[in-house]
Amino acid sequence: MMNATPAHLPLPTRRDLAAPALKAFFNIAQRWGLSAEQERRLLGSPGRSTFFRWKRDLAGAVPGDALERISYLLGIYKALHILFPDDAQADGWVRRPNSAPPFGGTSALDRMLGGRVADLYVVREYLDAQRGWN
Repeated sequence: MMNATPAHLPLPTRRDLAAPALKAFFNIAQRWGLSAEQERRLLGSPGRSTFFRWKRDLAGAVPGDALERISYLLGIYKALHILFPDDAQADGWVRRPNSAPPFGGTSALDRMLGGRVADLYVVREYLDAQRGWN
């Protein structure tokens, strides 16, 4: 298999990924109408000063765990916008009660706010299955 990154280009570091990841995350959070505490929880509950610095500067040392969480959230956001042609419907889905087994009548946002990376994974896998990607 051919390497996707040419040999003469360095692989991006976590610091390289921090700014675009944080920008994408906070854009999604705004579209979903999340509170600062919900944002913190989705990012893995970083310290308040760290969180507000990330939000203000869209930069900083972002741990791998937070980048993994953002990756899942980007996938969730993308899947929703593929499944639902209307932006408001796609963005509103995370707050609607859902009777599917992973949610048990609560919303996907409630599940994602469980605090574990696995909670984000479950929502992402559910949406991928709805798209026929499983």
